[in-house]
Amino acid sequence: MAGTQTPGTVSTKFERIAKLAKQKPGVALRTLAHHIDIEWLKEAHRRVRKDGATGVDGLTAIEYAKNLEQNLQSLLDRAKSGDHYCAPPVRRVHIPKGDGSKTRPIGIPTFEDKILQKAVMMVLETVYEQDFLDCSHGFRPGRSAHDALQAVWSHTMKVRGGWVLEADIEKFFDSVDHTKLREVLSQRVRDGVLIRLIGKWLKAGVMERGAVYHPESGTPQGGVISPLLANIYLHEVLDVWWQREVRPRLRGRSALVRYADDFVLIFENEGDARRVADVLAKRFEKYGLRLHPGKTRLIRFERPDSHSLSGGRDGGPGSFDLLGFTHFWGRSQRGTWVVKRKTAKDRLSRALHRVQTWCRVNRHRPITVQHTALVRKLKGHDAYYGITGNARALAVFRRWVTRIWKKWLGRRSWHGRMNWERMNRLLEVFPLPPVRVVHSVYRAAKP
Repeated sequence: MAGTQTPGTVSTKFERIAKLAKQKPGVALRTLAHHIDIEWLKEAHRRVRKDGATGVDGLTAIEYAKNLEQNLQSLLDRAKSGDHYCAPPVRRVHIPKGDGSKTRPIGIPTFEDKILQKAVMMVLETVYEQDFLDCSHGFRPGRSAHDALQAVWSHTMKVRGGWVLEADIEKFFDSVDHTKLREVLSQRVRDGVLIRLIGKWLKAGVMERGAVYHPESGTPQGGVISPLLANIYLHEVLDVWWQREVRPRLRGRSALVRYADDFVLIFENEGDARRVADVLAKRFEKYGLRLHPGKTRLIRFERPDSHSLSGGRDGGPGSFDLLGFTHFWGRSQRGTWVVKRKTAKDRLSRALHRVQTWCRVNRHRPITVQHTALVRKLKGHDAYYGITGNARALAVFRRWVTRIWKKWLGRRSWHGRMNWERMNRLLEVFPLPPVRVVHSVYRAAKP
């Protein structure tokens, strides 16, 4: 019976929090934690991924669910009683990067901590969704990377390219200043329970090779709540500053498009672009952040004239990368200049390296198993990179996947050799799916 009441109860609380935040814009809210009860934790548990690796306690989602009601009640009591809840350190592991040459650290919280972080995130997200601006697209309900790409396309088409400030925040998630983050949070949320829990997660530390150390900056590694804290921080550092202080002072049209810590600034006027470029780094330094000097650049992205033979089709000075795509000017089928995009070279290389590694490791598995996995990988690739105008890069990816598969099938034994005649016969029985354009990005904007 309780299960049938939960969605309605939680839904009503979401509405109350949103209404309160909307009615009191800019006011620090002090009474929010009371919304987190056993039903709220059940909803948080429902939303948390169950297939992740275990944290420092080694407890799996299946084991936790055996006594779910009791475990959630204990978690609730400890979380609201102050000193009785101790945030466990995050277990750090290293996984290979896309090209396989280096590794990157990944933080794995305990499953119980994921539930509590999700519960707090659900409250904060409902509040801040009333505040966040349209320029922000990352890790928000109902928004995606493709929405950000669409916004970039629309704005660059409207100003005929103009000037683009491509920015990169150096080690952003490791550099967030804890004191500054608390100050930013306190402008909108002053609930003692929530602030105390966030403080404990910031101080929880990282366990690696049996030792625990405590970084003095950065958001909780691997934490469910980390993307939201990052959005809250950059909302203040960049979005609000741009909207209230910068944009009103510019002469021409301009736009900010941000997806988490990836963003570009688009300008119609060169003078506007250069003035903002001069002050942007100082703004970030004020909040303990640093723009990467080698990856932050101002790009002339004006539409080529009618006599140009090339619109920067293969990248170069007149193009820029964002969210895995290279953006450049090219001719449409009708012969007009449009902003196009293709899979960025580094992303294509990473994707192919992952396929190469998988085929090498799994080359002795049955053909049916390999075929099913490769079909899934190709469809997954298209689900993100399958946008209008990118069919050529998708076809290149498929050709290389076919070659990689052929190569490792040929190494299954010393006796059999996989030539193209045999490979083509195999592909007739186990065909790879054709190129699929999933997302249309040429809409809604007129240059």
